[in-house]
Amino acid sequence: MKAITRLTLMLSVLFLFSSQAQASEEITADVYFSRAGMKILSGVANVTTGWMELPKNIILWCQKDNSIIVGFPEGALWGIFHTASRTGNGALDLATFWLPTFPSSNPLFIWDDFSEESSYYGWRMGR
Repeated sequence: MKAITRLTLMLSVLFLFSSQAQASEEITADVYFSRAGMKILSGVANVTTGWMELPKNIILWCQKDNSIIVGFPEGALWGIFHTASRTGNGALDLATFWLPTFPSSNPLFIWDDFSEESSYYGWRMGR
């Protein structure tokens, strides 16, 4: 009987001091449709233009290394990686457009900032 009383008391204390999760941003219809529309648009664009990461990275790495001999193969390898990543993230954004998250690639489109190396985030809900 003491064990049941202790267990009940411990669970009561845990429920009493547990924090409640609250959404920091109210998802309204406008926010939902703007994020869903942006994810569809970025998904289609990134799937169709993902191949442009290959020449972009070759150019970036040749500029970083100041040598075509070192920069070209390194840029080609990173270009293949970023091509697959941008195309895959575009397909993921296209498949999950109905979730009110931000698109997962940064910069959003390949042409937004051609001099910046791309990065990819998963399920950003931020502001």
